[in-house]
Amino acid sequence: MENDVAHAAPAMGTIRQLRPSDFPRFRDHLLRLDARSRRDRFNGVAGDAFVSAYADGCFADGTTVVGYVENGLVLGAAELHERPEDDEPTAEIAFSVEPHLQNRGIGGWLFARLIAQARGLGYARLRVTTHPNNAAMKALARRYDANLCFEDGETVGTIDLGPDPDDGMALFPFRARLTPPPLMPA
Repeated sequence: MENDVAHAAPAMGTIRQLRPSDFPRFRDHLLRLDARSRRDRFNGVAGDAFVSAYADGCFADGTTVVGYVENGLVLGAAELHERPEDDEPTAEIAFSVEPHLQNRGIGGWLFARLIAQARGLGYARLRVTTHPNNAAMKALARRYDANLCFEDGETVGTIDLGPDPDDGMALFPFRARLTPPPLMPA
């Protein structure tokens, strides 16, 4: 299997914010997940009716959904669910990648994009919850310095977001607006 992944065709899609019109593609992506992938995504067994209702709820409640889109199909997704009950601005995150595309880095790309979205929305922390056997999710969370622990039968982690270290403007967001643009020659 490892050899198959090493020789698999590279992922050729794009990572982008999903629009409300993408709802059917997002729902269909979640419905195409096999039993293991659904268990990893939903921390347990999830039937088609539950998955359809869940997808509908994401777009109805303002969840930020970023997708891996290839040939018009959503084949991977990352979700940012606000947790208004927390004192600090916090969001719960969730990921799914269809089985034939797993282990190709798509989850990492989705994670990076979701962190950028979370920073842009002003979140201070991200929370991840998964079942203890979801090694891929735990590895992704650790890559982003999540503090993982075991709570109530689940693996729970928190990622503290600071300013983006690659964004020189993160600490001074209005600085660019204080300098007028150069005048164009007449």
